[in-house]
Amino acid sequence: MKYKPEPSLYHFTDPRSPFTLVNVFPRRGKINPETLAEWKRTQERLRRQVRHDLLDPWPTLVAGVDCAFLGDDVLAAAVLWHVEEQRIVAEAVERRKADVPYIPGYLGFREAPAVLAVLAKLPPFEAVLCDGQGVAHPRRCGLAVHVGVTLDKPAVGVAKSRLVGTHEPVGPTPRDHTPLLDGDERIGTVVRTRLNVKPLYVSVGHRVRERDAVALVLACQTRYRLPEPTRLADKHVARYKADLVNLPTKKDGHRNPGRHGANNR
Repeated sequence: MKYKPEPSLYHFTDPRSPFTLVNVFPRRGKINPETLAEWKRTQERLRRQVRHDLLDPWPTLVAGVDCAFLGDDVLAAAVLWHVEEQRIVAEAVERRKADVPYIPGYLGFREAPAVLAVLAKLPPFEAVLCDGQGVAHPRRCGLAVHVGVTLDKPAVGVAKSRLVGTHEPVGPTPRDHTPLLDGDERIGTVVRTRLNVKPLYVSVGHRVRERDAVALVLACQTRYRLPEPTRLADKHVARYKADLVNLPTKKDGHRNPGRHGANNR
């Protein structure tokens, strides 16, 4: 049977969708129980469509995405990275009003419209790394699941810290890794990318096996803790935000304080 991706949840890609952010979710204020229940049902629909496929052919052009917040606006940056040549192919930014308030565990609904819009500005890519969670999420539906299922492309969540699950200590040397477990279920891998530097939390978003997700992250990593696509997207969104507010970026290019819920994607 031919695979049919989830109908778009985001108004800018499909204005006819009954699940548009505009007519389902409130802009501000507290989330009412009906809306929260709808979010949970949507996450359940998305998680059921996640595929753990062999990553074949191996991606050459990998996009990385990251977000920051400025007031009520979501700022998103995307970088297209050539894995073999280790160079930037294209960059893009997007600024959108946050259609939904920040609720821990549901940040995908807040960030995904801007992320999908900025990815649409890039040339064709073969996989995407998201700064956030994939299935390593309480309801197995982090930002990388939103993005991967909506685009029907291989997607991987690359988080800087743990949202859910437990794991054994990770060895100190690069490429040391250990499973991330939620009970008896493996939901990701904890990977050390630099000597004695905090590990990353890698998990499947869509159309990739766990082992291939880890291999792709390591293939995109150079001398930094983060893989280049998301590291460069992080720097790009920090510069974009700094330009908007006329503030200097940090020397390492990481965003200024004030961002909400980076670990809850």
